[in-house]
Amino acid sequence: MFSCSTTRNLPEGEILYTGIEHIDYVNDSALSLADNALDEVEAALSYPPNNAILGSSVYRFPLPAGLWIYNAFVNKQKGIGKWIFNTFSSEPVFLSKVNPEVRSRVATNLLRDYGFFRGRVSSEIVHQRNPRKAKVTYRVNAGHLFTLDSIRYCDFPFVADTLVRSTWDERLLHVASPFSVVQLESERNRLASLFRDNGYYYYRSNYITFLADTIQTLGKVWLQVQPESGLPPQVNRQWYIGRMTINLRKDNYFRMEDSLQIRHLRINYTGKKPPLRPSVLFHNFRFRHGELYSQEKQRQSQENMARMGVFSSVNMQFVPRDTSDFCDTLDVVVSATFDKPLDVELEVNATSKSNDQVGPGLSFGVSKKNVFRGGETFSVKLDASYEWQTGGTATGKSAEINSWELGLSTSLSYPRLMFPGLNTRRFRFPSQTEFKLYANQLNRAGFFRLLSFGGSAAYTFQPTRTSKHILTPFRLTFNMLQDHTAKFDSVMSQNRALAVSFRNQFIPSMSYTYTFDDASITSRRHHTWWSSTVTSAGNVMSAIYGILGEPFDRLDKDFLGNPFAQFLKVTTELRNLFKVRGRTHVATRLFAGVVVPYGNSQYVPYSEQFYIGGANSIRAFTARSIGPGSYHPEAGLYSYLDQTGDVKLEANVELRFPIIGNLYGATFLDAGNVWLLRQQTDRPGGELALKDFGNDVAVGTGLGLRYDLEFLVLRLDLGMALHLPYDTGKGGWYNVPRFKDGLGLHLAVGYPF
Repeated sequence: MFSCSTTRNLPEGEILYTGIEHIDYVNDSALSLADNALDEVEAALSYPPNNAILGSSVYRFPLPAGLWIYNAFVNKQKGIGKWIFNTFSSEPVFLSKVNPEVRSRVATNLLRDYGFFRGRVSSEIVHQRNPRKAKVTYRVNAGHLFTLDSIRYCDFPFVADTLVRSTWDERLLHVASPFSVVQLESERNRLASLFRDNGYYYYRSNYITFLADTIQTLGKVWLQVQPESGLPPQVNRQWYIGRMTINLRKDNYFRMEDSLQIRHLRINYTGKKPPLRPSVLFHNFRFRHGELYSQEKQRQSQENMARMGVFSSVNMQFVPRDTSDFCDTLDVVVSATFDKPLDVELEVNATSKSNDQVGPGLSFGVSKKNVFRGGETFSVKLDASYEWQTGGTATGKSAEINSWELGLSTSLSYPRLMFPGLNTRRFRFPSQTEFKLYANQLNRAGFFRLLSFGGSAAYTFQPTRTSKHILTPFRLTFNMLQDHTAKFDSVMSQNRALAVSFRNQFIPSMSYTYTFDDASITSRRHHTWWSSTVTSAGNVMSAIYGILGEPFDRLDKDFLGNPFAQFLKVTTELRNLFKVRGRTHVATRLFAGVVVPYGNSQYVPYSEQFYIGGANSIRAFTARSIGPGSYHPEAGLYSYLDQTGDVKLEANVELRFPIIGNLYGATFLDAGNVWLLRQQTDRPGGELALKDFGNDVAVGTGLGLRYDLEFLVLRLDLGMALHLPYDTGKGGWYNVPRFKDGLGLHLAVGYPF
């Protein structure tokens, strides 16, 4: 195999390109001052050779089988040889196709686009022992970075100039910032959007130009922002909204047979009545007669109609009322075609868990759109899964703990807030109301069978691009332990708190969640995500009992013959993503949560307690395998059931860096634990105590790989424990008895935070 040639049958005069030898940087510290400059230059120079590893321009697989087959069978014209060539060969990547000189010129132009006017990129061909093979070496000399020294906006018409001055603090060009063609283009787009939001319908970003002077001040740029000369009159004219028409069709071939008028909006449709209620269309269509045209209102109108989920296409046209020189009125015509009324979704998956449980899963859902002619969606979903034990068990009988789960849920969602006084209010960003009913049957063979059912009502609205609110004024869940075994009873008898949390009970609750996320603001170098949730359970029921004369602190007051839970739960999570350089980032996460039972409850329901560990937590430990505090249960199957707590603190930091192509690496440090608010004799050491806090925090580190497929990220993490929060019999802070016992391997989809 090693005697096979990869160049024997190359065309005359061609040289096989075998990748980039290396890229030499001169003054690369200046490159770090201009965002994305280094990434852009490397992208221009990169070109993968044959048998490249994950698209790398540097690293290749050692056995170029595709090239061997190409050279062996390229002259075969028929038969099996031709089939082998067509099926398995790889066409050689020639140096002439890579064209290093052209790539160097492109990279040089990119340097100038980022303010390195004296930058230069050169290339050198490095021949190997075989003269028909060659690598390329690039030399990048960034030179001096030019910065903006003076910025002027001039020659705009009076109204447009007033708009520019009124948004002066929002401009993207600032004195002393690096000169960047990317920033210039962003500022042109900002100005064009500003004008189009204020009536200038025909304005486009390419109508704005720049004059740059690099002579006035050494190493600096004097910049002038101005409109192109000779623009047509309609460009500099503000336009107003005239007649408004919406055409509703089941498909493009349907003729509209009837119409109705609601204020200045005309609706044409087919059938006895409009497929959508006129009031719904009117409120989702943001334009009003006689007001200035706005690009933002056009976007909102199109998004509102698309968000209803009932249209396959929405086309909006703006037509001048006439062709006179003084016309300033645009008539609006919307053509909307309805989508199919039913959606069917089928998902099949296989699951493997850290407790040696594996098995298939099935999810089947059906959704009916536009149920009440207002964009509502009614959905029914069935979920089923089956798991069996693959590893050894305490009793040696793995078949006894095969498990299954079956769930059925229905939901009705409205693309607006269904609440008195807010029905007609329309927010700038999406809002939704969802009513849900669900039932779930969980069977853990050999232990218990649990039935959970209930319902909820939730309101989601987003007043700004970065802020979202979720209000759930009603959620009622009933947990019913239908069956349990002697083995399960023995576990419960040893832990009263766990037994109480598993009993039959109602969980009537309400919650509020606020989320801040600035990821949509692409101009920011660093991004922040923060979410906090407050959940209160049982207060309404307790208030009713109070009105009836029952004392507030009496335990086990019931509803329909079963006690109801009463607690307060607060969680907050903060994530930050810091850009270090190029595609290298540092991600951090802080999580804190506390749940307090009171009134009618002495213990929090098991489903509301905190746990720690797993692929998205402390990756050196499996889920529910540590805590609370320094408590450590006796080894045995399902001992993890009582490793939960009332308080959770967790911190993570992760360095993410590129390796080859779309393959990224990561190194991380995780720390945290869960604790009890008060001492429990059956879980000694589990309570939160300041004097023991340092020793109670579990710590792990590790390495990971991420492969970015653009639409999803595949992740493999190897966690390594550094400190266990309980007594292991080994002294010192690093108290892992054996290194292999502190390893945790996780395969997951998406980033951990």
